[in-house]
Amino acid sequence: MANLVNIGLIREEKQPQDNRVAFTPKQCQWIMHHFPQVRIYVQPSSIRAFKDEEYSQAGIPLKEDLADCDILFGIKEIPPAMLIPGKKYLFFSHTKKKQPHNQKMLQEIVKKKITLIDYECLVHPDGQRILGFGFFAGIVGAHNGLMAFGEKTHSFHLKRVYTMHDFQDLIGHYFGIKLPPMKIVITGSGRVAAGALEIMGLLGIKYIPPEEYLVNQYAYPVYTQLKAGELYLRKNDKTYSRADFHQHPDQYECRFLPYVTVSDLLINGIYWDHNIPPLFQASDLRKENFHIKVIADITDDTQGSIPCNLGDSTIENPVYGVTKDTMQQTAPYLADTVDMMCVGNLPNELPRDASQYFGDQLMKYVFEALLQPGNEMIENATITKDGQLTPHYQYLEDYASGKSED
Repeated sequence: MANLVNIGLIREEKQPQDNRVAFTPKQCQWIMHHFPQVRIYVQPSSIRAFKDEEYSQAGIPLKEDLADCDILFGIKEIPPAMLIPGKKYLFFSHTKKKQPHNQKMLQEIVKKKITLIDYECLVHPDGQRILGFGFFAGIVGAHNGLMAFGEKTHSFHLKRVYTMHDFQDLIGHYFGIKLPPMKIVITGSGRVAAGALEIMGLLGIKYIPPEEYLVNQYAYPVYTQLKAGELYLRKNDKTYSRADFHQHPDQYECRFLPYVTVSDLLINGIYWDHNIPPLFQASDLRKENFHIKVIADITDDTQGSIPCNLGDSTIENPVYGVTKDTMQQTAPYLADTVDMMCVGNLPNELPRDASQYFGDQLMKYVFEALLQPGNEMIENATITKDGQLTPHYQYLEDYASGKSED
């Protein structure tokens, strides 16, 4: 029999608290059945979406001290003091772009000779990310956007997602919900957009091609979807190439502006960085023909692709208003404001489903590779090995050694 591998599922300690987990109780059972050399232990948690008893009943032992485990799975960043020296960790570290708030954590990882494999850096051979919660961010974000529109217009009422047991419960909530005529524009074509489209389907909202959406009126709710190639064109020859766009985003212009004049709700799920033009300018809000009432900014970059994103909202208070003339934050659902839904941890509203989806991807594409020495995909996602930055991540040297940002 192969060497025994002890795996620990750690308790999430980051604030605000996160209730997701890398593997559900049933997934732990599946792993131990198919990989007899693996033992899984779960650190007790009072906030996890799956209760301690659910793991116990599935035969997965609870264990406070995970120092004997070889590999530790988390979700979010780990407070530096709680990192166990010499271990192999998998979690979303948010360090590869030198994020200032995680610098101390990476320094501690180096100091404690830890091996860090970052979920975000695990990619298929074509460069597509393997793991992410985008699909459930899209589902919850689209629901919250519609919920905000219903409250602002007093035309319908949706319950909050986090009050549901799971996605199946949410689907049941949609029975009999009748939406007024409204026009919804969805941006993006990745997992977030796929989640938003799922909600459109469940509520029977009809798809309209962009060119028809811009000019026609409808007596029922409709949506259109704008992918990057419909949103951005090269300034000089009005063409779009994905590779060229990601290399030279400053040479592209955004074509979204006509949609602000005909849309009621914008659900934003497009990738953005600071070189990419925003969907519209702050000054556009002041124009008479700015028609959008609610923006669900699932991408959620403060003053990013949406200039009136003034910062994160929370699951408890997901919506705030923005005055159109002065761009000041105000109470939600006022008459002449744009309402913003900018929750940064949307999948936490459906944590059981989000965890199961995430664990499925981990089991299919990552777990076996993790047990193979020298696996290329795993090595490419390893930021530190025994506390040393790996060749791919040498550019983090100043950041990891504690020097100030350039």
